[in-house]
Amino acid sequence: MNAELDGKIVLVSGGAGGIGSAISKSFAKQGAKVIVHYHKSKNEAKLLAKEIEGIAINADLTKSEDTIKLFNEIIEKEGRLDICIANAGKYPKESMSLWDIDDKRWNETVSTNLSLAFNTSREFLKHVSKTKKGSLVFVGSTAGIYGEAGHSDYAAAKGAITSGLLKTLKNEAAQIGDGVRINAVAPGWTVTQKKIDEGLERKHVDKVVSTMSLKKLATPEDVANSIVILASDSLSGHTTGQVVEIAGGMEGRLITGTK
Repeated sequence: MNAELDGKIVLVSGGAGGIGSAISKSFAKQGAKVIVHYHKSKNEAKLLAKEIEGIAINADLTKSEDTIKLFNEIIEKEGRLDICIANAGKYPKESMSLWDIDDKRWNETVSTNLSLAFNTSREFLKHVSKTKKGSLVFVGSTAGIYGEAGHSDYAAAKGAITSGLLKTLKNEAAQIGDGVRINAVAPGWTVTQKKIDEGLERKHVDKVVSTMSLKKLATPEDVANSIVILASDSLSGHTTGQVVEIAGGMEGRLITGTK
């Protein structure tokens, strides 16, 4: 099947990260011109953009003024933006119970996930409200669907993106016209190079896959391929407001209680 993405202008926020780089490469392979957004990964973004013949642009998407500037620059250079992949986000490394999370961490997690998604989707929808066509794909997380002990802040932010925000925006997009679609993916445990470098314990992997039908972790390419399908009008032209889990048939997580 042909995704028919040749010549499309695609923005991938956080496009140089582990999953982001796979998304950027996947769209480039389909013939799209990719805008690789980055915040701090300048060198990685520049190298990737050169490799896939795209463009690397810097912006802090937690700031509305930076987000507006980014979209204005893209539209000025390319004339339009067809597809937006809201992939950028931040996962807090330290596992902490809710009662131990302070205001600083909570606010930072919400800002670098939910607020960032709000800024990105707002500017994209402003643009497509004029062009009357476009596809937006959020990158959520299974944490936002099933919860994740130790990361209530992240789960809450991602859950808000793939529930209230997604469901509302797909209906608001209907006011623009049938050419605008909004969907999301919710990856589970995904093996990025960063996780490999940090080390994967066999015991931990076994515990994770025990909650899944498929006894393996996802790859960034698994996530990227599903995003390409959702973004494509030829493959998913009648799909909007949906969340596709890329988690090997996960149904929940093991819960540790008192003994």
